[in-house]
Amino acid sequence: MSIIERLDVDPIMTAAAAAAPAAAAATADTRAGWLGAVAGALDACADELVAIADRETHLGSDRLSGELVRTTNQLRFFGRVAVEGSYLEVCIDHADPSAVPPRPDLRRMLRPLGPVAVFAASNFPFAFSVAGGDTASALSVGCPVVVKAHPGHPDLSRRVADITAAALTEAGAPDGVFGMVEGFESGPALVTHPATSAVAFTGSTAGGRALFDLAVGRPDPIPFHGELGSVNPVVVLPAADAARGGELADGLAASMLSGVGQFCTKPGVVFVPRRSKVESSIRVAGPLPTMLTPLIEAAFERGVADLISTPGVEVICGDPGGPLVLAADDVTVIRHPGLLRTEVFGPVTLLVRYSGDGLSEALGLLEGSLTATMHAEPSDPVEAVIARLEPLAGRLLFDGWPTGVAVAWSQHHGGPWPASTSPFTSVGATAVRRFLRPVVYQSAPDALLPPALQEHNPWGIPRRVDGRIDLGPRMAG
Repeated sequence: MSIIERLDVDPIMTAAAAAAPAAAAATADTRAGWLGAVAGALDACADELVAIADRETHLGSDRLSGELVRTTNQLRFFGRVAVEGSYLEVCIDHADPSAVPPRPDLRRMLRPLGPVAVFAASNFPFAFSVAGGDTASALSVGCPVVVKAHPGHPDLSRRVADITAAALTEAGAPDGVFGMVEGFESGPALVTHPATSAVAFTGSTAGGRALFDLAVGRPDPIPFHGELGSVNPVVVLPAADAARGGELADGLAASMLSGVGQFCTKPGVVFVPRRSKVESSIRVAGPLPTMLTPLIEAAFERGVADLISTPGVEVICGDPGGPLVLAADDVTVIRHPGLLRTEVFGPVTLLVRYSGDGLSEALGLLEGSLTATMHAEPSDPVEAVIARLEPLAGRLLFDGWPTGVAVAWSQHHGGPWPASTSPFTSVGATAVRRFLRPVVYQSAPDALLPPALQEHNPWGIPRRVDGRIDLGPRMAG
């Protein structure tokens, strides 16, 4: 389990490839043990890790302590996903010579792809970084992981990698099942290395698109699961604005300022009626808090300048150089649709004042996002808005705010392009599906089948047998 800083990623990827057969063959209980060991080791070093993270990211010890707990809970969660077993999607159809055409014995399941390259994110130094959800979900299904560390928190990345590697070794995981590389050039090298079987990326649209093109341009294209840009549109309908505009303004301000606006789910575009209570009530002020990196801060300043320079965009509240709320009418955004499609990472949001058919036309110009949100009262015309928003996002919210992504079986964190490059999620139980492929065994002797497909179901997992769900001994008990 290696950590390297040089450009040559070959040794670490070769070690990951060598570990892949043993990782794939390990039982679910064994893999859950690996993840539990990492979680326990990180918990034991919590004070040290939070201090390093705060020094490098300026996110505050309270926020970071909570994020570390989320991260270790997530590791254990994916261990439970592995043990429960339904993620394997086992289907068994026994032979039926009388079928038309005759059916042989067919047994289908998902199998691990092999070594996965994980690109850590800047804004969640624990939960989307070295031992975050991508790493946990890949390891849980038997895929070795090589992490590309984010330069925004290098000391934290190295320390978490050391702890993770040591915990995996202590738990008996095969050598090479986890590693980390650093440096800009190591990213493309990971994506194009012959041993890499899939990539998980969280970051900018430009960076993700460049790596995505490398992944699909290989002689042997590989899956690239990228979470990229998202404006996360919010629609406030007239009755909701009239009934609780002040409350909604407070909620919007809190959501857009969370993490200094450096959440992938920040509400970036909010549609409000003309002469909205939300607009008249919202307040943000103060200087710009320290952002994650100087490069991110510079990009934020450029993004705000571009928005403000667009004719028809005005500043509603906030101080120059600090958090801002901007506004434009629907005619302006229809004339300048880039206002609706450009994520500015940081504490700024754009209110779009609508009336008549302007809302529907403006919504039709939006691109894919991770989330879309609607605030409505029973008297509001919600069906038409839902019909517009549902195709745009992976998560549709009603009377809430998009920041905050629960780790759960039912969660989906992804969306149509440019929110993500694949239909799969990076949060929740089905995140494991990114690193698996279906294999069918036809007329195979029972002794040669993987345990999940054997007739007596030795792992006791849920399976579909001859078209009917069989929960298996674990679930049935």
